[in-house]
Amino acid sequence: MASRNRYGSPVREAKMFILVLMVWLAAVLEAVKVSPLIEKVSDHKDFKKLLRTRTNVLVLYTKTDSSGDPQLKLLSDVAQSVKGQGTIAWVNCGDTEGRKLCKKVKVDPSSKGVGAELLHYKDGSFHTEYNRPATFKSMVAFLKDPSGPALWEENPEAKDIVHIETEKDFRRLLKKEERPVLMMFYAPWCGVCKRMQPLFQKAATETKGRYVLAGMNVHPSEFDGLKQEYNVKGYPTFCYFEKGKFLHHYEDYGASAKDIADWMKNPQPPQPKTPEVPWSESESPVFHLTDATFDSFLEEHPAALVMFYAPWCGHCKKMKPEYDEAAEVLNKGSDSPGVLAAMDTTIHKATGERFKISGFPTMKYFEKGQDMYALPQLRSKDGILDFMRNPQAPPAPEQSWEDKPSSVSHLGTEDFREALKKKKHALVMFYAPWCPHCKSSVPHFTAAADTFKDDRKIAYAAVDCTKGQNHDLCKQEGVEGYPTFIHFNYGKFAEKYNGDRGEAGFTGFMRSLRSRDQEKMKRREEL
Repeated sequence: MASRNRYGSPVREAKMFILVLMVWLAAVLEAVKVSPLIEKVSDHKDFKKLLRTRTNVLVLYTKTDSSGDPQLKLLSDVAQSVKGQGTIAWVNCGDTEGRKLCKKVKVDPSSKGVGAELLHYKDGSFHTEYNRPATFKSMVAFLKDPSGPALWEENPEAKDIVHIETEKDFRRLLKKEERPVLMMFYAPWCGVCKRMQPLFQKAATETKGRYVLAGMNVHPSEFDGLKQEYNVKGYPTFCYFEKGKFLHHYEDYGASAKDIADWMKNPQPPQPKTPEVPWSESESPVFHLTDATFDSFLEEHPAALVMFYAPWCGHCKKMKPEYDEAAEVLNKGSDSPGVLAAMDTTIHKATGERFKISGFPTMKYFEKGQDMYALPQLRSKDGILDFMRNPQAPPAPEQSWEDKPSSVSHLGTEDFREALKKKKHALVMFYAPWCPHCKSSVPHFTAAADTFKDDRKIAYAAVDCTKGQNHDLCKQEGVEGYPTFIHFNYGKFAEKYNGDRGEAGFTGFMRSLRSRDQEKMKRREEL
């Protein structure tokens, strides 16, 4: 009769062995947590195929099957985050096949102290050794833009800056930090931010222990509420807090590190700028109108030229002296052929809406209360006087770009985000109608848009930064001059376009993006 051991029957013993083995395997897998998204490669042909079919590959080479455990845990999370944008592979140089592969590609992870090495391959060939911090955020940022700049927090000289990633972290900092906090809200692409970051981090080191200098990238749309809360309309914006309460902004954008450190010792609100005297309150010979006085004024003056303006408008400011000088002649002369008036339509909105004023300055000539002509060409004293002495219908105005039928989508504050988030690739031209470089780009940009008009995933869009609230939108998007071209991917900032401004440049850029998409699709199908 067969003897029984302490487990009982042979069948029970086998079941117990399998159970123990499964528990052990589960423990091993749990310890390493290798994602199925990480491709394990050992054959040289498979490796070559991987590089041939994937354009953005980060490869972990390990000395043994366990020497890469710490990296594999992290890379598993990274692989999930960059799925569809980058590939992570693992080569174990410790097994027989893997050793041959490592020898062929001349990689020896045993020469590294940790027994592992990370190399990046781009478009089928070696690109660079990964030498950024081994953190989730840094690795994700690298794989999303392998040729782009490193994150600010990766700079060793920025070690004394408190780098904030989420709104939750931001709120927690304000709640718990007893020391004064100067927060720099920035965007990674912002030129002024890049110039000020070294100064800001130097000031952080000089004031370490006494104050907290922090930085936060708030350009992503998820932070729109935070930007509105702290009036972040451009980058960088500096906010000063004491015991969690916002006190004021810091606005010295030409400051040195010492200036920032000295200001923290005695923080003061921005010095009020000498208020600009409103044009209507200055010693101006121009008649300044309101919603209440507009109609009665036109009844009293059968011939009147009215300038509709906004106080912030640069072209309005430039024109004011010419308009005042012309008014000295026309508004004070006994035999004047007509008078000059002005209206600030940012205050007196009803009249502005009534006459559909959308840009500044807008010049309109009224005769016996009737709106006769719009006169965009009038800018100088002599031109105004000549017209008023012999008012003639102006040449037919050139049709605005927005009014011309084309495949360009003209967007504004109200529909910008919603329209772009539906498009995989959108090239947006931020412009001003008066800008000569913009005017020369328009026909080429329009032709490029017509080329791709049937592609639902692609858009060529334009934003007139001088129109209504678009001024704030353009400032938020980092527009510092005209024209500015930005590529958006499903509504998110991807890159600034600095290529050729001809039709070939605009179409070539979009073709390269579409070609890249098609290549990715083809490679997926091959796999």
